[in-house]
Amino acid sequence: MLSEKLKYIFDQFQHSAEFSSFKELASGHINDTYLIKTTKKPFFVLQRINHGVFKNVPELIENKVAISNHIKQKLQHLSPKKQKRQILTFLNTKSNASYFKGVEGDYWNLMQFIHKSVTFEQVESEDIAYEGGKLLGQFLTLTSDFDASTLSEVIPNFHDMSFRYREFEEALSKTSEDKLLKAQTSIQIVQDLKIEMHILQTLKESGEIKLRVTHNDTKISNVLFDKKHKGLCLIDTDTVMPGIVHYDFGDAIRTICNSAAEDEANLALVTFNMSYYKAYKKGFLQEMKQSLTPLELQYLPLGAKTMIFIIGLRFLTDFLNGDIYYKTKYPEHNLDRAKNQFKLLQSFTDQMGVDGFRV
Repeated sequence: MLSEKLKYIFDQFQHSAEFSSFKELASGHINDTYLIKTTKKPFFVLQRINHGVFKNVPELIENKVAISNHIKQKLQHLSPKKQKRQILTFLNTKSNASYFKGVEGDYWNLMQFIHKSVTFEQVESEDIAYEGGKLLGQFLTLTSDFDASTLSEVIPNFHDMSFRYREFEEALSKTSEDKLLKAQTSIQIVQDLKIEMHILQTLKESGEIKLRVTHNDTKISNVLFDKKHKGLCLIDTDTVMPGIVHYDFGDAIRTICNSAAEDEANLALVTFNMSYYKAYKKGFLQEMKQSLTPLELQYLPLGAKTMIFIIGLRFLTDFLNGDIYYKTKYPEHNLDRAKNQFKLLQSFTDQMGVDGFRV
């Protein structure tokens, strides 16, 4: 029985609470996450990390615990009450480990639940975008003095453009003539943008843009708000690893500024919401501008373009490969997703203008 299993795992951690009931939290797509209700507050969040997706779960958990502890040290001036609402607090097991490994080989970690908080699946206003930008800026600023090289790369080559192009070119060489014909326009876009889409990676590899701690999953649903819609903290830190600021900023922009769903096939409905972009950027720079180098600042908008492009490239590659990575509901689902992202990219570029890639 699941309730008994969760109670047993919960009780392997250091706490004095009594298990009462549980509720599955279905916001994530990879891990199993449960709200553990106790006889008195606080409640807790118990999470099973998917070791089929993440190959080295212990290092993943060590990453996020180390970052949480670093942020806690930086915010030690806050009252304990505010700390509990603005910092993810992880609990060790009774054997003083940061995770519990079950008999089935599953890895579990436990954190305190942040009460009276809300999340949004989509941005509903410029205020929400602004608060989301502030939270990302705060996270990157608070971790800017953490040695990113000590973090494990939990997803190798995650935003590596050269790797993604190699995958694309291999798929291109093996796909059918029918798919080549259907994807002709999207393929041409990928080929035309190859040089520009390598700019950030080149700057990163040369050391001109430094490696930082990055979150790597900055969609708005990973921002926790209070009941008044003020930002509290970033959650879902499973993908914390070394990266550059442009990846986090760009991925957030990609996910909040599309006027349509990610797989909307009617491209007339797909436009880039510039007002959300400006609001998010305003909040982000309010917290982060002093921590950015002039070069990082210069290329920040290119981060948005690059991250929109790379997910379009990945959708296109999967279509050419026969839909082996992303789940699909119909034969050309991944192609429609790719076209959607490339339309979003064009809308963004058009609105930014010829000299628009400046903050």
